[in-house]
Amino acid sequence: MIQQLTGSRVAELPPDETRVRFRHRHRTGTPRAEGRSQRAEWADAAKGACIILVVLWHVVVKDYLQIDWHVGVPVPGLWGTLGEQFLPLRMPLFFTISGVFAANAAQRPWRVVARSRVAGFLYLYALWLLIHTAVLAAAPDLPTDRATSVLGVLEQLTITPSNLWYLYALAVYFTIAKATRRAPWALVLVPAGVLSAVAAAGLLDTPGNRGGLYQNLVFFLAGLHLRPQIERWAETAGRRRLLLTSGGYVLALAAMAAAGAQQWFGVWPAVSVVAVIFGITAAAQLARWSALSKPLASLGRITLPIYVVHMPVLALLHRLLLVPVSELGASAQGLIVLGYPVLLTGLVIGLSLAVHRGLLAVRAGWLFALPGPIRTEASR
Repeated sequence: MIQQLTGSRVAELPPDETRVRFRHRHRTGTPRAEGRSQRAEWADAAKGACIILVVLWHVVVKDYLQIDWHVGVPVPGLWGTLGEQFLPLRMPLFFTISGVFAANAAQRPWRVVARSRVAGFLYLYALWLLIHTAVLAAAPDLPTDRATSVLGVLEQLTITPSNLWYLYALAVYFTIAKATRRAPWALVLVPAGVLSAVAAAGLLDTPGNRGGLYQNLVFFLAGLHLRPQIERWAETAGRRRLLLTSGGYVLALAAMAAAGAQQWFGVWPAVSVVAVIFGITAAAQLARWSALSKPLASLGRITLPIYVVHMPVLALLHRLLLVPVSELGASAQGLIVLGYPVLLTGLVIGLSLAVHRGLLAVRAGWLFALPGPIRTEASR
């Protein structure tokens, strides 16, 4: 959702937050920008993988585990356990890449940042919060945060962000990044890291999604301030490093689980740092296999519509599928229990993109970008 990594003007522009970018991205036959570098490919692929993991997690927790499975094997529990292993990776990596993309934008004048980033993301957050509130009211059985009163909506608009907290966080993070852009990186990252550790240890009141807001600021700022180092790490990543970082991530997860240390001060952020290093390394390696990286990178450049649309789509599918799937016989459930989360994740993403294309076709681009005049330099 933020800026591209390469130095060309086209590649520096934000990939999926404005009307113009959406319109250009959906012209048939439009070639990919020639200036897009290997670094941009890995970063977009990482974002694509992250949005898939986000949707998969919501599918598993909010739909799959709510179904009455009577198959005699613990497959649903295994899916839940697998999803939990990616918790230190999904949003920390997403915000790290967002910070990398934000490095150039944070250097622009306050009036540009205030409108295109801060006001733009707050506008999208408020608009889609109202849409989510209305749609989720039609699916009361979906286990997710929702506002059920005017006061609840006001709370989610201000102090306790909803499921759309990523947009809320970006508005806050851009403000902090812009205000501290001249400060030494250590004076910025150390307090953000302490905040992350305090929140992860349960030492702060974190209702709703406040915990994610507190914990991920450090990763956004790290991506922004350490962009050259991150790019260099990705450029030089090899198979040996992938093996070491993946092993480190597995060992960190195992040690944290064995010691029950999830809420020990500093442990969760430290494991998330290991996860992010692994994620960057894996994405850099994946970028060398175009058959996999190109689809993921394409998805990574259109994460916004998937992010804002997928929860209402999932809510309606949950209402449609919960009872029929729960009432299937054991043999029928046995045929689908293993692949159900993957199939439903693909369906949710596909329908979200279809809704996005349909809304653009009826000139509802204002649902995906702050309306108003758009300068050529800041609109791609």
